[in-house]
Amino acid sequence: MNPFDWFRKLWSLAHVNLTYRRYAIVFILIFLFLRYFGPSMTQWISGSKPSNEGEDEQCLSNSLAQFSADSEEFSANIRHYPTKDDEKPYLAFVGNGVFGLTVDPASPVYIKSGRTLSLPAYWFPIVSVTSQAEAAYEATVVHYTTGIVHRIQCLPRGTSVSHQYYAHRTLPNVFVQEITINNPTNDIQSFSLRQGTYLNWPTAVSHVEPFSNGKENFRFQVVTGMVEVSSKTANVMGVSIVSKSIPQNVEMKARSTKTIQCLTVIKYSEAITKVEYATRKDILEKEALNIMERAVVKPDLKDDHVNVWKQLWSTGVTISQSKHTQAINGDKINATFYYVLSHVASPYHEDGTSKEKKAELMNSLFYAEGCFGGHHTLQANNLWQGLSSIEEVNTAVSYWLLTLEKQGCHNLLKAGAPGVMQAMVLSIGGLRFSNQHLELNMHPSDIHREYVFRRISYGNLTHVNISVEIQDNKPVLYVALDRSDKYYYGCDAGCLDPPVLLRSEKTKFQVKLTEPLTAILYITYDKQHMEDLRHAIHVKNVEEAPPLHSHIISLHKHGHHLGFSTMFWVFIALGITTFHIFVFRLIYNELFHRNDKLPQRTRYTGDLNNMHRL
Repeated sequence: MNPFDWFRKLWSLAHVNLTYRRYAIVFILIFLFLRYFGPSMTQWISGSKPSNEGEDEQCLSNSLAQFSADSEEFSANIRHYPTKDDEKPYLAFVGNGVFGLTVDPASPVYIKSGRTLSLPAYWFPIVSVTSQAEAAYEATVVHYTTGIVHRIQCLPRGTSVSHQYYAHRTLPNVFVQEITINNPTNDIQSFSLRQGTYLNWPTAVSHVEPFSNGKENFRFQVVTGMVEVSSKTANVMGVSIVSKSIPQNVEMKARSTKTIQCLTVIKYSEAITKVEYATRKDILEKEALNIMERAVVKPDLKDDHVNVWKQLWSTGVTISQSKHTQAINGDKINATFYYVLSHVASPYHEDGTSKEKKAELMNSLFYAEGCFGGHHTLQANNLWQGLSSIEEVNTAVSYWLLTLEKQGCHNLLKAGAPGVMQAMVLSIGGLRFSNQHLELNMHPSDIHREYVFRRISYGNLTHVNISVEIQDNKPVLYVALDRSDKYYYGCDAGCLDPPVLLRSEKTKFQVKLTEPLTAILYITYDKQHMEDLRHAIHVKNVEEAPPLHSHIISLHKHGHHLGFSTMFWVFIALGITTFHIFVFRLIYNELFHRNDKLPQRTRYTGDLNNMHRL
C-alpha cells in the first residue's frame, strides 16, 4: 500500500468517527490550551523569565493618549524609539529665534548665524535622568501649537519619567526643562540627575553665584567663553551660560510624584573681535545673571510661553489630505511651519520690548504690500526638505526665509515670527497684497484639493478667512471676515460683477477663468477701488472655470487614477477569495469523495432475472 492510500485510509477513519460538532469541540480545546499555556510552555522551553513588557507599553500608551487627537489633526508629531513604520521621523527640536537645540543629551546649544540657528556653542544643557532600571519604552512628542517637546520614558513596573522642553518666548534667553518622575510602586526608588556641562571649550571660565529671593536659596553656575563665528573671519561671539543647580540624586517615596524645574540662560553678543570680548565678558555675565534672577521668580512661566505660540498659530492653513505619493500634506506643512517659526524671534511678545518698538513691529506686520510675489509654494520642492536632522532643518528654514525675503515679504519678516507666519500662509495660496487689495492668484486648473486660509491679517483690526472647496468637480470660493473695523468687499476674476459686501458669514464666489489670466479673487475695503478694477483689468473673455480632471481628483482621494472606492476593492478581494475556495472544494471532492459518487459495479450470472450484485 503506497503512502497516498495510507493517508486516504486515515482520513476516512477520522471522517467516520468524528462529527462536525466533535471537530469544533476539539478545535476549541486546542485553542484554549495554546492560549493559556502556550506562552508558559515557550518560556519554560527557552528558559526565559516572564517580563513586564505589556505593563511598560501600557504606561507609554497611557501617557501618549493625551496627544492622540492633536496628532491626528497634525498639531503634534509622535515618534517612538525606535521609530515605527507609520511615523514621521521629524526632529525633536525647540527654538525661539535666539537659540535652539535638539532634545538629545548630546546636543549643544545652537545660536544665531545668518538666517538660522546653526552655530553650535559648547554647552550641553539637557539634564539626563537615570536609575537602576533602564527605560524600556520611550517616545517624543513635538507639540507645534504650544512650542513644547515632550519626552516620555517608561521603566519597569509602571515607573515613568516625563520631560518637557521649551525655548521660552517672552524670556527669549531662557531654556526650560521640566522633569516629572512618577513612582506608582510600593517601593522606594532612587534616580540620578546629570546636569549639562561644557566640552572642548578652551576659552571658558566657570564660577558659582549664590542667589536668594527671600523664600528660597539658589546656586547658579556661570560659564563664559568665546565661540568662533567662522573660519573665514577672526570675529568671535561672547557667550555666557547660567544654569540653576539641581539635586544630583532624587529618592522617590512609594506612590509619589515629583517635578523638578531646570533653567538655563543663554546670552551672547554680536560678532566682535577678541579684543572687544575682554571688555564685554563681564557685561554678558551680569546680563545673563539678571535674566536668571527674573526667571526663577517669574510666575506662570509655561503659560506665558504657550500663549505666544497659540497666538502665532491663530493664523494658518488647512489642506485636505491627499494620497498622492508626491503630495504635500498637513503633517509636513505644520512641521515645516514649526521649524521656521522656531528659528525666528518674536520681539513683540518679549518682556522688556518698549511700546515704541511694538508699534514699529505692528506697522511692519500691517504693511504687507507686494507679499507674496511668486507661484504658490506647494509647487516648490526645495522648500519641502526632509526634517529628520539638524542639517535638514537648517536647510529648509534658510530656503524658506530667503524665498519670502526675495518675493516681497521683507516687511513682514521685520515683524518677527507673526510676520513670518503671515507670509508663509500667503505663499501657500499664492495670495498677494497689491495696490490696496488682496488677491488670490491660484490657477483654476491647479486647484485639486480643498484649502482653508484662516485669519489673514488685513490692516490693524481685520482678519480674513478664505476657503477653497470642490463641489461637483468644480472649485468654489468662500470668504468670511473673522473680525473687521470697516466694510470690506470682494469680487471674482475680472471684477465684472458689482462688489459684494463681505460679512462674518461665508460669502460664495465662483471660480472663473479669464483670458488673459487674472487673479480669481479680489478683496478690498475701498469699494470705489474695486469698481475701478473692472476698467483696469483688461480681459477678453470671462467664463466659469471648467470641471477639474476626474483622474487627478481620484489620484488625490484614492492614490490612483481609477477612482474606485475602498469598498470596491473589498468586494473584488472577496470575489477572488470565494473563487479560490470554490476551486479548493472542487479539488478536495475529486480527491477524497470520488468513490462515494461512482456507481456500484454489478455482474450478471445466468439470465437477466437472476441478477447478483458483487
